Amino acid sequence: MLNKVAVLVAGSWGTALASVLADNGREVLLWSRNEEQVKEINEEHRNRRFLNDVELSPLITATSSLQQAVEDADAILMVVPSSGMREVASRIKPFVKKDTLLIHATKGFETGTLNSMSEVISDELPQINPKRIVVLSGPSHAEEVILKCPTTVVVAAGELEAAEAAQDLLINSYFRVYTNPDVNGLEVGGALKNIIALGAGLTDGLGFGDNAKAALLTRGLAEIARLGTAMGANPLTFAGLAGIGDLVATCTSKHSRNWRAGFKLGQGAALDDVLKDMGMVVEGVKTTKAAYELSRRYEVTMPITDELYQVLFEGKSPKLAAQDLMGRVRTHEIEEVASISSPKWQG
Repeated sequence: MLNKVAVLVAGSWGTALASVLADNGREVLLWSRNEEQVKEINEEHRNRRFLNDVELSPLITATSSLQQAVEDADAILMVVPSSGMREVASRIKPFVKKDTLLIHATKGFETGTLNSMSEVISDELPQINPKRIVVLSGPSHAEEVILKCPTTVVVAAGELEAAEAAQDLLINSYFRVYTNPDVNGLEVGGALKNIIALGAGLTDGLGFGDNAKAALLTRGLAEIARLGTAMGANPLTFAGLAGIGDLVATCTSKHSRNWRAGFKLGQGAALDDVLKDMGMVVEGVKTTKAAYELSRRYEVTMPITDELYQVLFEGKSPKLAAQDLMGRVRTHEIEEVASISSPKWQG
């Protein structure tokens, strides 16, 4: 029985998952660097910066000590922003036992190395069997999970037993957990949907309407599947919770920080101002850069990602980027299928 669980860090998603674990009767240690946040969680059972005035379970104890959080933990749930994952994983190395269940719920790639979060964790925690590192993904806004709204997610690991252990740890009446063996698919789908959410917000900010958003989501899913397949993922994964499920939730919800950031960009705000005003990590920005570089490494065509890269990092206007996407050379809708079936159209 996995009774003691450490959750790193106390952002909105980490706190929501800590709440799920507490509802399942687990003893939860929630780590934060911020002493004031730790005090608020322990004394008032609130995390107002991220989750307003929702009351947290008394089974959740906050701490600013990483050693206290992870030492003797039966499971560790890492919900660290992608830019900080390597540092935090490195810091907990001395305190992590080889048989600890390690789950991460971070959606992004490491800039520079272009490593997935599972690869980063494996680099820094060699005592953990890489096949037992579990990925959690799927359509799951923290603001709804904390209110116990029905939510369905998926976990993946190289070893089924590890995925099932994570499933048993988290599943309850409002938080349903499926398993999947496709670690690469969950990593790619979870990360890249944030890029498409930026684009969806941008089209809304430009006032382009539902037709444009539907097209962006559909063609965005094609880009995700194209790169994911090149990286070894099962294309069927992208038809599930970690693909289209997460994409729809992130691209259409008021809770999505990536959508909100894109919306402000579409209305003419500068990127630096948008990120400053958000006050939380917008993973889609760094992921756009990583996906742009990955598309070149794997020689995969990703026109939406390319245009967003130019908007974010090269000063291109959102409106011109949209025009250039619409003005691309004509092609088949599903290029890979069309290339196989095209002889039927000849003669």
